[in-house]
Amino acid sequence: MSPEDRPDPDTLLQVIGEDPHQPRRGQLKIFFGACAGVGKTYAMLKEAHQRQSEGVSVAIGIVETHGRQETQALIDGLPVLARKAYQRQGRVVTEFDLDAALASGYQLLLVDELAHSNLEGSRHAKRWQDVEELLDAGIDVYTALNVQHLDSLNEVVGGIVGVRVRETVPDRIFDRAADVLLVDLPPDDLLSRLNAGKVYLADSVAHARQNFFRRGNLIALRELALRRVADRVNADVHVYRISHAIRTVWPTRELLMVCVSADSAQEALIREGARLAQQLQTPWIVLHVDTPQESGQIKAQEALVRLAASAQHAGAEFANIAGQDVAHTILAYARQRNVTKLILGNSSARSAWPWRTSLSERLARSNPEIGLLLLRMDTVQRPIRPLELEQPMAQGKALSIASIICVATTLLAEQLLSFFDLSNVIMLFLITVVFIALHLGRLAGAWASLLSVAFFDFFFVAPRYSFSVTDTQYVFTFGVMLVVTLIIGQLAAKLQAEARAARDGERRAAALTRVSRDLAGALALEQVLAVCRDTLEPLFEMQLVLVVPDQQNQLVATRHTGFVELSVAQWVFDHMEAAGNGTETLNGASALYLPLKGPMAPRGVLVVQSGAAASLSTPDGRRLLDACCFTLAQALERIHYVEIAQDTVLRMEGEKMRNTLLSAVSHDLRTPLTVIRGLAETLEQPKGLSEAERTDIAHSIRIESDELRRQVSNLLDLARMQSEGVKLHKEWHALGEIVGIAVARCAAALQPRKIVTEFATDLPLVEVDGVLLERVVTNLLDNAAKYTPATSTISLRGLCSGQSMYLLISDDGPGLPPGDPERLFETFTRGYKESSVAGVGLGLGLCRTIIAAHGGTISAKPRQPHGVIFEISLPWKAAPQMDGDELLT
Repeated sequence: MSPEDRPDPDTLLQVIGEDPHQPRRGQLKIFFGACAGVGKTYAMLKEAHQRQSEGVSVAIGIVETHGRQETQALIDGLPVLARKAYQRQGRVVTEFDLDAALASGYQLLLVDELAHSNLEGSRHAKRWQDVEELLDAGIDVYTALNVQHLDSLNEVVGGIVGVRVRETVPDRIFDRAADVLLVDLPPDDLLSRLNAGKVYLADSVAHARQNFFRRGNLIALRELALRRVADRVNADVHVYRISHAIRTVWPTRELLMVCVSADSAQEALIREGARLAQQLQTPWIVLHVDTPQESGQIKAQEALVRLAASAQHAGAEFANIAGQDVAHTILAYARQRNVTKLILGNSSARSAWPWRTSLSERLARSNPEIGLLLLRMDTVQRPIRPLELEQPMAQGKALSIASIICVATTLLAEQLLSFFDLSNVIMLFLITVVFIALHLGRLAGAWASLLSVAFFDFFFVAPRYSFSVTDTQYVFTFGVMLVVTLIIGQLAAKLQAEARAARDGERRAAALTRVSRDLAGALALEQVLAVCRDTLEPLFEMQLVLVVPDQQNQLVATRHTGFVELSVAQWVFDHMEAAGNGTETLNGASALYLPLKGPMAPRGVLVVQSGAAASLSTPDGRRLLDACCFTLAQALERIHYVEIAQDTVLRMEGEKMRNTLLSAVSHDLRTPLTVIRGLAETLEQPKGLSEAERTDIAHSIRIESDELRRQVSNLLDLARMQSEGVKLHKEWHALGEIVGIAVARCAAALQPRKIVTEFATDLPLVEVDGVLLERVVTNLLDNAAKYTPATSTISLRGLCSGQSMYLLISDDGPGLPPGDPERLFETFTRGYKESSVAGVGLGLGLCRTIIAAHGGTISAKPRQPHGVIFEISLPWKAAPQMDGDELLT
């Protein structure tokens, strides 16, 4: 084996140190699946029977069949270890017996449900810890695991299915397993098994289908499982390549590497790399080669710190590798990491010295197996240049310039003739012809060829200053010179024309790309109009107007100009054909009208004040304008469907709010009405009621009426505030007075509870809307009266601290309901849903709306040992000083 074919010793030792295939440990095989029911336990039992037939001593440590008959049938023929019994709440429960498994002497044990939490009192809290102890004892283990139980994917799966599982397994257990077998089942087949009762019992199938086992959930979980197994396989490939000293890249999985220099401008390259990695859904690395020239530069090190932070923030792995040769270090690291694509900025494509090969060229030559992407990174945003396609120079002007250049060449040749032979001077005329043909075109090149031969004959061939030729050999020379100059001139002109066409094509493509990029992010008509104004008009040097249909499908111009004729635009919109100036239809119009054809329907008309614009004088310019029209139509159609989606969402939210309101009103407003009606019917009875009973009934009717009035007022106030906003009439008030008025209003409802108020005599005034703040305090007191027992104490306390005024309302009642306290302030939300207390859940929501309009906050916190504290914080500033006249007034 040659030295180049040997593995790197340090890297190989690292891999061996992390390799799970060590003789002292048992081998772990995981049967991995997207969710329950795909057949992991079934596959594990089948393979256990296969190993048993091969002579391996196999036993079942613990297997959960969940009532599946086909799985239960596979247990027969395999020895089953006894479980350990525990006493829990008067009954016996069993658990995996780790000590019995260690002493069993079996070579292979089946331990199902790796993420299972053991019963309290077990040696380990988790079953995967039991498995690790079995592996350390040299026992092989087969186990099963679902993707949602992996620690790194638990939160992702929870966001997809809406449920977070509590039992998880560290990813290191999964990564260190000797083998992982993916047990996969298409979602439709899994749903068929679920319906057939092969996953859960019949009474649980309907609930499972409505929650976890939805087709979208199963598709997402399946993709996560496939990706996680692919990551593991990629790691195995990495170990194999290192251990076998394989230098070439195996593109088993896409991996990008962005190569940067120690320059802050390279942050733009990192952003481009992040965008590409996001599009490809692949991991990526940012690499910097630390050369001796950069290691001592403070600015370079500071820039490197910023680049590392940017890379890590964008989700990349940052690597800083020392090396003398940048290209060699990049390739060595890329091959080590199995990188499939290298990304460099355009600054890397240029060498400081013209005779040195650039970094990108060296990388391209040395790594045929790795893709190389060279991104253009401009540090300065260049302005839009008008679209002027390159045109050959006017023929008369070109011929005149060619004649002047030929005369200048003749004068120069006259001076050189004293130093060089006549045969050498001929080459000067050849160079002149090539130069003229390249820059002035074919006709100018042919004209220069004729002039060059004529001037050479007249001024330099004897007899000089005459077209007669004494030596007939010069006739052949003139003929050859003319043919050569014509051929060279025509070839040079053809090359120049092709180069001009290529530059024109590149400019058209760049312009269309820029327009498409600007329109891609447009989500409103105003953004499309801004693109027309800021991008298209400077590009074509023409005034553009969009004509689009309104809600009544009538065309309206988005800009008021004097050249738009709506009748012509209507014809173009109806027939989807171009019309106006420069066309054969309605060519009397002063502007050009182009239809905007969307993929699904017409979206409008683009009106172009063409005039003498050079952009439309060529077919290429017109094709570019047509392409921009199609891009505009696509943007307008996307905006149309975005508006439809937004309207649909609003209607759905409105329908949801209406249903919620009807549900609340139908119960909570009907309850007091029913009570009032019942009490009124009682009063109608002519006999049987004493005066005291009638008084009590009237009092009850008044209380229920007040409750009904309060609920209706809250509904109306909240609707008004949401539609019109909260209109504040701020004045300077004493907080204690506002609270006193609210307590007096709620005195009847608060009986016989004890009310305690604590307001300092020197508490400063606060600028608030006294009526609305009183409504807030009233709602909070009414809430306390509803949910606290009659023996409760309700405390109200005011204080001022810093730039805030605080009002604390607390009670010693049952406290907050379970869940997030912030949920109480949502509209139509009640803390205790099963409570018999009347209400539609508007009081606290109305309180938050009023306090937020004041610029303050309101929150609920539990009070120790029981009860709740509502804290209101209002912005406070010192009251203005009043002079003596104001006080007298």
